[in-house]
Amino acid sequence: MAHWLVKSEPFKYSWDQFVKDKQTFWDGVRNYAARNNLRDMKKGDELFFYHSNEGLEIVGIAKVVKEAYQDPTTDEDAWVVVDLKPVRKLKKPVTLAQMKTDKRLANMDLLRLGRLSVGKVTDAEWEVVLELAGEK
Repeated sequence: MAHWLVKSEPFKYSWDQFVKDKQTFWDGVRNYAARNNLRDMKKGDELFFYHSNEGLEIVGIAKVVKEAYQDPTTDEDAWVVVDLKPVRKLKKPVTLAQMKTDKRLANMDLLRLGRLSVGKVTDAEWEVVLELAGEK
């Protein structure tokens, strides 16, 4: 199982709204690297839900419930979506500032490729974030 991170601006689509919706398709990705990450996601993969622009923190864990398919919000074949479902809110959010000061996360996509909206998370990074969230 692979791990991922998706970013959302809370004023556009927050964790609370995601939980209310119970499931959503992750659309609007218009960056090829992020799109490729969506294509690589497999059913059952887990991901962190990150509030960008305001909050700047990982707030929850979700999982992929349907693999990549054509983005219904565009006619362009290049873009895909995946269906995601919330799993749980983290015990405590993990802030960008916390992650930046933890040397174990120095190579995390979120920190190296700040503008990437869908990034990979290694197993080791996953465990560190869970530790910072008080989950371990």
